[in-house]
Amino acid sequence: MRNLGVWIEIGGLQTYVGRIIGEKEEDARFSYAEEYLSGNIARPISIHLPLSANAFSVDDTRNFFEGLLPEGFTRRCVAGLLHTDANNYLSLLAGLGNECLGAIKITDENNEVVNADYQKLTIDEVSQLAREGAMETAELVTKSHLSLTGASGKVGLYYDENNKDWYLPKGAAPSTHIVKQSHVRLDGIVTNEQLCMMTAGNMGIEIPESFIVNVGDGRDEEVLLATKRYDRAIKDGLKKINGLSVPYRLHQEDFSQAMGISAHNKYESDNAGYLKMMFEIIRQKSFNPIADQLKMWDICIFNYLIGNTDNHIKNVSLLYDEELKTVRLAPAYDILSTVIYTSSTRDMAFSIGNEYDIKKITRDSFRREAANIGLGEQMAMKRFDYLANAFPDALNKACDELLGKGFNKAIDIYERIRDKRREFIS
Repeated sequence: MRNLGVWIEIGGLQTYVGRIIGEKEEDARFSYAEEYLSGNIARPISIHLPLSANAFSVDDTRNFFEGLLPEGFTRRCVAGLLHTDANNYLSLLAGLGNECLGAIKITDENNEVVNADYQKLTIDEVSQLAREGAMETAELVTKSHLSLTGASGKVGLYYDENNKDWYLPKGAAPSTHIVKQSHVRLDGIVTNEQLCMMTAGNMGIEIPESFIVNVGDGRDEEVLLATKRYDRAIKDGLKKINGLSVPYRLHQEDFSQAMGISAHNKYESDNAGYLKMMFEIIRQKSFNPIADQLKMWDICIFNYLIGNTDNHIKNVSLLYDEELKTVRLAPAYDILSTVIYTSSTRDMAFSIGNEYDIKKITRDSFRREAANIGLGEQMAMKRFDYLANAFPDALNKACDELLGKGFNKAIDIYERIRDKRREFIS
């Protein structure tokens, strides 16, 4: 019988929420603990898992908790290191659940308790992380018992901004940054993502802080992308580990979790209406639904302008406050131009005006989609026109900034984005 404890951090304190119990994945079900439900601070851990005395279904349980795990090659590598099946999400949760995205923590009474600690990394170890890709990530993820969603090679590290030092969190020690390696099949992807994120920021879209870590001469195998975690907060008076302030965890969930949709179905098909569902959640749950609808609309437009067809529902999230009382749309993340790579699809992850093919999507597609999701046409199209007009200068400015920092790959990525835009935007 598998029996996993589920915890969440509320106001900086670890709070016991409930358990996942089952013989195996096919019958495992999550339920809130009676003492949590009867307490004064009880809050749902997901929009799709409202407070209830009843156990949730196998599918609802799996869709939320499997959404905390890495995907793709990294997941298979981690499973091998843990000596378990990659499809066994309960075993992976038991092995990696000390540090997840958001504020959730998973415990297994059969596992050895790993003390919270920060292990300083040498520049050679950071360099190895840049060179080795997903396999090195998988080993670090497994050693530190932390989980990060997504298919790319990434690891959670602690960055001491004052001394410019990197640390590997151990046990339940929170990380401050998500660090990604270059992709072996997609050249310049670190520069690509940083250029796209800076362009978005130049256009007024809320993004997390990020920067390129250069451990050599700026070649693909020598750069990492470090993104400051918006679901972690450093405040005065926090406890310390090895002299380092331990950040608060802020809870988040992506829209796949919030909508109760399996990560395997993160790409929409058959005009299932994912975007309409996302806007409905924002209207119903956001602390500031008007502002967050506009933020979501801007992100959709920007993904089209930059040529990001990997804009699936796990790449947009909701962020909770420290007490889990309010929820807002999280900053935009994981945005890059996928269309510059010949191996990428031209189909967007969800339809715009009943169109998936980015070459067939037009301004009128966005007008139809605005009506479909319930946005006023005048306001929606005013935002579209503003962002479309601002895009060229914002992209050029971001390119110049990266070139000024010595990242010469930026001009190549810039030109490829510009040339692809000419193909699909008339």
